[in-house]
Amino acid sequence: MKTRITELLGVDHPIIQGGMAWVAEHHLAAAVSEAGGLGLIGGANAPGEVVRAEIRKAKELTGKPIGVNVMLLSPHAEDVAKVVVEEGIKVVTTGAGNPEKYMDMWKAAGIKVIPVVASVALAKRMEKYGADAVVAEGSESGGHIGEQTTMTLVPQVVDAVSIPVIAAGGIGDGRGIAAAFMLGAEAVQIGTRFVVAKESIVHDNYKQRIIKAKDIDSAVTGRSHGHPVRCLRNQMTREYAKLEQEGKSFEELEYMTLGTLRKAVQEGDITNGTVMAGQIAGMICREQTCREIIEEMMEQAERLLGR
Repeated sequence: MKTRITELLGVDHPIIQGGMAWVAEHHLAAAVSEAGGLGLIGGANAPGEVVRAEIRKAKELTGKPIGVNVMLLSPHAEDVAKVVVEEGIKVVTTGAGNPEKYMDMWKAAGIKVIPVVASVALAKRMEKYGADAVVAEGSESGGHIGEQTTMTLVPQVVDAVSIPVIAAGGIGDGRGIAAAFMLGAEAVQIGTRFVVAKESIVHDNYKQRIIKAKDIDSAVTGRSHGHPVRCLRNQMTREYAKLEQEGKSFEELEYMTLGTLRKAVQEGDITNGTVMAGQIAGMICREQTCREIIEEMMEQAERLLGR
């Protein structure tokens, strides 16, 4: 399925793997790229040298393009922004902020810049400053979210910009890909389904929590302070909601969640850790390889789109 995005990124399939903190490391990124999508290494809060090491390990596993997600709120964002240039990365996605200050450096290095946006206004601004495409991410996503749903955000962003749009949030099978294309997207970004890929280094407890999730298991914390995060319900989310209702400060709530994503991903603590996952968790019922996931989704999408 050829689109402006597959041409732009030099990939076989219009599928990008989300740059999820603690999850999107070299094994997963390389496996997605080897299967014909675009694998991303998630910069998250990691120092530049850690990201450099991840890039180099991924390149040992695949000769295909890989990208890096730069989390702009990270204290190491400036270092990571330079590392991607030094390591010859050709695609960067950005989250949690505005990448304008790095645009000139990245463009001079021939890097394709794809910011993640949750509003039409930010999409237009990113196009104005030279973005090659945007990821329009709806509130169905796991992790930090905006308020607009994918169904309403994607067509509005498509209408507002001339650069290609990648849909994200609530997409986990070929039906979701076909729907995104009908809304005007030219690719999709997928996170939660890749969390349970066989190549994903996530603790098996975390994977099984997603596989066993029901449709009503998704929870959003942090809305009262303007920092909503979607994850799966557990003891931690219940405690957080209780403290939120009691009017605790943002700082107190942040302290409570410090390190809880790592605790869930690496240690398998799905009771007191943060199990970030999108609303599609209830649709995921088994662990597969990245190649199996991508080929199954693409076959279904192409059939539905009559291609």
